[in-house]
Amino acid sequence: MSISFEDFIKLEIRIGTIVSVEAVPDADKLLKLEVDLGEESPRQIISGIKHFFEDFSVLEGKQAPFLANLESRVIRGLESQGVLMA
Repeated sequence: MSISFEDFIKLEIRIGTIVSVEAVPDADKLLKLEVDLGEESPRQIISGIKHFFEDFSVLEGKQAPFLANLESRVIRGLESQGVLMA
């Protein structure tokens, strides 16, 4: 599926620093990330990337692109305030 350029320019992609990472209880793939996007407080982002990392603590301090203007969504009872673009 293709999107128009007009839709693409609506995306707010920012580089953020992963401040902390923890596993979401009772979830095989989900990690809870606290991400500094240069705002007043870090954002909580839930991402299904746990199975890619034997030791997911290596993500702390790493920078990555995040979609910042996506509507928040509740995943496993946790609010996700963006998407990791990886």
